[in-house]
Order: sequence, then structure tokens, then C-alpha cells
Amino acid sequence: MKYLVIRGQNRLEGTLPIHGAKNSVLPILAATLLTGESALHNCPRLSDVDAACGILGHLGSQVRREGACILVRPGNTGDCCIPEEMMRRMRSSIVFLGAIVGRWGRARISLPGGCELGPRPIDLHLAALEKLGVQIREDHGYLDCRAPEGLRGTVIPLPFPSVGATENVVIAACTARGETVVKNAAREPEIDDLAAYLNGCGARIRTAPNGDIHIQGVPALHGGEHRVIADRIAAATYLSCTAAAGGDVTVTGVCSEHLSAVLPCFEEMGCRLWVTPDSVRLQTQGRLRPVRSVRTLPYPGFPTDAQSPLMAAACLADGTSMFVENIFESRYKQVPELRRMGADVEVEGRVALVHGVSRLHGAAVRCTDLRGGAAIAAAALAAEGETTLAQIEHIDRGYEALEENLRRIGADARREEAP
Repeated sequence: MKYLVIRGQNRLEGTLPIHGAKNSVLPILAATLLTGESALHNCPRLSDVDAACGILGHLGSQVRREGACILVRPGNTGDCCIPEEMMRRMRSSIVFLGAIVGRWGRARISLPGGCELGPRPIDLHLAALEKLGVQIREDHGYLDCRAPEGLRGTVIPLPFPSVGATENVVIAACTARGETVVKNAAREPEIDDLAAYLNGCGARIRTAPNGDIHIQGVPALHGGEHRVIADRIAAATYLSCTAAAGGDVTVTGVCSEHLSAVLPCFEEMGCRLWVTPDSVRLQTQGRLRPVRSVRTLPYPGFPTDAQSPLMAAACLADGTSMFVENIFESRYKQVPELRRMGADVEVEGRVALVHGVSRLHGAAVRCTDLRGGAAIAAAALAAEGETTLAQIEHIDRGYEALEENLRRIGADARREEAP
């Protein structure tokens, strides 16, 4: 078993380039099933990306990595089944459903795995695909999906702007007959990135001023070349680490506009910011102030994935901060581990009150989920003494070489193997 050892209270300084977005590259990899040979640049080395590549290989695609570039050549095996062990490796594996049905007109997949963040029902995905003409039947933990008459365009109003459901519909509708309109679609930058890749492969996708996504089906897509956008959540995490531990760090290669809901929180906490279109510099000035209220919302609101790392910084603020989680029901799993380090956090349903303390101390803790693990690492950077962080496979799902990047900006962090 591997774990991270972090010795805290080192001032963080320097410049850190941000890797490609996990939540962008995964749906794009799924979409390659509908395209020709593709070259995807700026792809991070993450276990979730490896899992997606494994699924593509199982479905007959040839996948090869060259540094930060992944080359994909779709195959013609016609194997439309993703086995349970592959689906369980990541929750977002459900995004392959629309691509498989769009490619072969049928699919058989098990229910997905990933972080346990409370109910993330895939009903929205299934209901949307049914409107496109997919017949879905449950069979002993598997979903048997068929489109006997092919996919046909229609109007799909989503009851909630689900990112995954929007991605599934956009991918599947690219080669459906006629036009598909997704109302109340998710507006995350990763959706735009997926559309940019597909349009580069011959799709006809546009977003209306009111946010509706229009997809005009085409007979077929061709291959393409695409650079994945930078990971806004990784950028927010490293900024949170800097706020917690203290320092002066610049994250580069990231679209600062994608962080527009997060940056005001750092300013409210007393940090100084210098923002350009593709970089953010954060400098701390003494003890942090509390942030009055952080409410997670669909984009362009505050992202749920950035809530946990920011909470770690708030643990050391001079006052009480309030967090309201509106996306997932179980997004405070990191709280018991933060308490082991001396944090004072009260949770009541979807609300967490973080009463800042003067110091945190090192402890033996564990990752609870991907973003919760990042939050605990951020707290460890500010804590007195040494923290050992177990179950770091969660972190490896979404952060490329976390400990190496932290060392790059002055942290004392290393990965060790348990005897």
C-alpha cells in the first residue's frame, strides 16, 4: 500500500503549470468511439484516464500514449459490452454509454463505480437516451440498451443540468438523424471542450445564447487533433494549498475565467491575487479571514469539486466559514479526518460550519474520496509535524503526481510504500 508523507509548515513559493482536465479528457476519450483516428494533447497521467483507455482497448480501439498525448484509433470488433470490473473503476464510465450506442446501436454495461458521494442516479442519462430512441432494460446489474431503429434527434429538457447526462446526449446525438436540442444543459467548460473536439471531427454542435445545446446529426465523424483544456479544479486545489500553508504561488496554463466563482473566495479570505487570462498568482498576507458563505452550484456557480480543498484552508481562518453543498449529499467525508488533525467543523445535513483554529497538527489519516483526499493533503501542508495519508489511490484518480508538484513549490511531501 502506498501513502503520502507530508511534513507541514513549509512556505509554498514558485510557479506550477496545471495539467489537462480530468473531467474533460474522459468524455473526449469516450467520444473517440464515434470518430476516426485522433490525437489528444495535454492528457494527464491519472488512474481514471488509464481506466478509460482500458475500456477503449476492450472495445477494440488501439490506444497509445506518447508523453502527454494519447493517440486513439477506433476498432471494428463490435464488442458492445463493458464488464463490471472495468465500470467499477470510475463513476464517469457511464459516459461511454452514449458513445457505444451511437457507434453500434446497442450496448451492455454494468452500473458504474468511483467515489461514493451519495446518490448520483443515472436516471437522467437513461431518460435522455430513451428520448433519442434507445430501449433500455435492466438485467442482473447490467443495462441492456438497443436502438433498433437508430438514434433520432429530439428535444430533451433535463430536469437538472447534469454534466454527465449532457455529455452522453451530445456524444450520442452527433450521428443521430435530425436535430437534437438539449434544454437546461450543463454549461461547464468541459462541455465546451467536448463540443470543440467533436466539431473538429465534423460534428455540428452549437450553444444558443440561452444555453440550449443544438446538435445537428451528421452521417459520420472523422478523426481529429485536439488539446484538452487545463484542469480548473487542480488549479483551485493548488491555490487552496497555498492559502492554507501560506506562500506566493502562480498557477499557469489555466483559463482564469473558469475560476471566476472561486477566486473571490480567496480575496475574501485576505489573499492577494494577480490574474491574467491564463494564470493566477496568489499571495497570502498573515492569517486568513473566514469566507462568509460558499454554496456549490452548477457552472458558473462555485464548483462542488473545489469545496473540499477550500474547506481545508478555512480550517485555519480567524473566524467561522459556512459551506452549503447543493450538488452531492455526501461531500463532507473529509471532515472526520480533518478533525483528527485538530480542525473544528460541524456538519448538519448539507451545511458545514468551519470554526477556524490557530493550528493543525499532523496525524495518521486516510483519503475518503478524490477531492476529500486533496483537502486533507492541503491541511497537512499547514499542520505542525508529519501527516501520513493513506488510500491515496483516490488522489491518483484526479491529480497527476501530486507530491511532485507540491515539492516543486516548496512542500516536504513524498510517496512511500508501506512495509
